[in-house]
Amino acid sequence: MPVLASHRKPRSARPHAPAVGVTTAALASVTLLSGQTAQAVPAQPAKPTVEEVQRKVDRLYREAGTATQEYDRAKEAADGQRREVDRMLDDVARRTEEINASRRALGSYAAAQYRTGAVGPTATLIFADSPQDYFDQTHLMDRLSQRQQKAVREYESRRAAAAKQRAEAARKLTALTASQHRLRDSRQTVQRKLAEARTLLAELTAEEKARLAQLERERQAEARRKAEERARAEAAAKAAAEKAARERRAQQPPTTTTPPPSTGGGSSYAAKAADALAFARSQIGKPYVWGATGPSSYDCSGLTQAAWRAAGVDLPRTTWDQVKTGKRVATADLLPGDLVFFYDDISHVGMYIGGGRMIHAPKPGAYVREESISYMPIYGSVRPA
Repeated sequence: MPVLASHRKPRSARPHAPAVGVTTAALASVTLLSGQTAQAVPAQPAKPTVEEVQRKVDRLYREAGTATQEYDRAKEAADGQRREVDRMLDDVARRTEEINASRRALGSYAAAQYRTGAVGPTATLIFADSPQDYFDQTHLMDRLSQRQQKAVREYESRRAAAAKQRAEAARKLTALTASQHRLRDSRQTVQRKLAEARTLLAELTAEEKARLAQLERERQAEARRKAEERARAEAAAKAAAEKAARERRAQQPPTTTTPPPSTGGGSSYAAKAADALAFARSQIGKPYVWGATGPSSYDCSGLTQAAWRAAGVDLPRTTWDQVKTGKRVATADLLPGDLVFFYDDISHVGMYIGGGRMIHAPKPGAYVREESISYMPIYGSVRPA
C-alpha cells in the first residue's frame, strides 16, 4: 500500500527565530555592559603625600594668620566704635535731662500765666509742634520777658543739639553693627581654616606623622644654618667696624674728642629696643592664641605691640598697620628690636634679636619662642621707634 503523503506543511525556519537571536544577543550585550559598568568603579582620589599635606597645612595656617589680622582689625574698630557709641548715648541722656529741665522752666511760666486766668503764650509754645517758628513772630517775642526768651532759646538749642546727637549715635550704631559682622566673618574663617588643618593632620598615619616631623626638623635645621651664617656675617661686620674705629682714633691727635661709632639706630633706640626685647623674652613659652594681646597668650602682632608698649612706644594692632610704622630697613641692616614681616600678604611678624634670629608667636598649637628669620619668606622690616 503506497505511503500517503502528509498534508502537513513542511517544517521551515520559524519567522521569529532571528528576532529571538537578536534579543538574546542584545540581552547578552546588556549583561556584558552591565558587568563592565559595575566593574568600572570611579577611581578614588590618590591620598596626598606627606609633603603635600605639609604644604597644605602651611598654607592653611598662613590663611588663618591673614584671617586673624582681619579679625584683629575688625575687633579694634568694633571696640573703638562701641566706646564712642557708649559715650554718645551718655551724652544724649545728659542732653535729654537738660531738655527736660528747660521744659520744666517753661512749664513754670505757663503755670504762672494760668494762675493769672489766661493761657499765655508760654503755654501755647509748649503745646506747639514747632515752638521756634511760633516765637519767630515779633509780636509774641515782644510780649515775653527777657528771662522767658532766654529759657525758650535754651530749650530750642538743647533740643536741636540732642536731635543731632541722636542722629550721630544712630550712624555710629550702624557702623558698629557692620564691624561686628566683619568680626564674626573673620572669626568663622579662622576657625574653618584651623579645623581643616587639624583634620588633615589627624588623618595621617603614625608613619606619616613621623615623616612630617622629620620634614619639619629638616626645615628648622636649614633655617638655623642660615641664621648661623648671618650671625657670623654680623660678627665680622661688627669686628671690622670696631677695628676701623680704633684705627681712626689712633690716627687722630690725642686732644681730639671722637664721638662713639653710630649703631645705626641711635642710643635712644637701642635703649627702647632693649626694653621691648626684655618684655618679649619674658613671654617665651606662652601659647599662641589668635586674636590675643596678652598677658597669658598672644598672636604675632599682639606680642610685638605689647613688647613695644612696654618700651613706651604705641604700635597699631595689625601687621598691616605695624609695617607702616617707623622706618623701613633692609634685612642686611637689621638691629635688635626691629620688626620683621613675612609672606607677601604681610600676615606674620616677629621681633629681631640679632644673629639672624627673632622672638615671635608662631601659630596655633605653638608657643612664643626664638626662631630663625629664615624659617619663612621675608616681606620686609621696619624700625618702629
